[in-house]
Amino acid sequence: MATPHIQAQMGDIAPLVLMPGDPLRAKYIAETFLDNVTQFNTVRNMYGYTGTYHGNKISVMGSGMGMPSIGIYAYELYRFFGVEKIIRIGSAGAYSPTLQLFDTLLVTEAWSESSYAKTQSQELRKVLKASALLNKELKSAAKKLSIHLHTGRVHSTDVFYRQGPEIHEAMFLKHRCLAAEMESFALFHTANILKKHAACLLTISDSLVTKEETTSEERQNAFTNMMKVALELA
Repeated sequence: MATPHIQAQMGDIAPLVLMPGDPLRAKYIAETFLDNVTQFNTVRNMYGYTGTYHGNKISVMGSGMGMPSIGIYAYELYRFFGVEKIIRIGSAGAYSPTLQLFDTLLVTEAWSESSYAKTQSQELRKVLKASALLNKELKSAAKKLSIHLHTGRVHSTDVFYRQGPEIHEAMFLKHRCLAAEMESFALFHTANILKKHAACLLTISDSLVTKEETTSEERQNAFTNMMKVALELA
């Protein structure tokens, strides 16, 4: 059945879904890497596609920006469309001086000051882990493709434009966060409450240490390493 935000029917969406934040990145992945593609969602221009990768069924759909947005789409995918695994593939700002532009980071856990999980179901933990099963599969896929993965904790935040002093050093030193992004905490929480699997692969799009950054076009089209790793799980 269709939901308020996804117009698909049961069976239209694969058990494995890749979720970039940008719906145009979902479109790019579908057109570039998948065969036999059908579009299952256009509601609010949050594009979703199902196709095959090396003969295996897989779906890709945008999540939008921020925890409320990915929380809606992940919940509906898990709860109403039979999805078992979601891999967020997104961008992140580096807190660690060892992370360079275009490096790929596999998230082991997300630290957040967000009230998302508490509001949703009284979850009080500030650190939520990715699926150990999915992360093991992603590490194996990266090894097969000879793609290096950094691994570690990220800061999953509600705020992109933060007033006041910079916090990247404190986040790196005090909370051991390697980078910042805005969705994984809500995704991991949603997977936990629905007994599903979730993981997060990130490409470093900018550095809060060096102040380097990628262009919007590069963020949309050039983050191919994390895409290839995630697609291998099909």
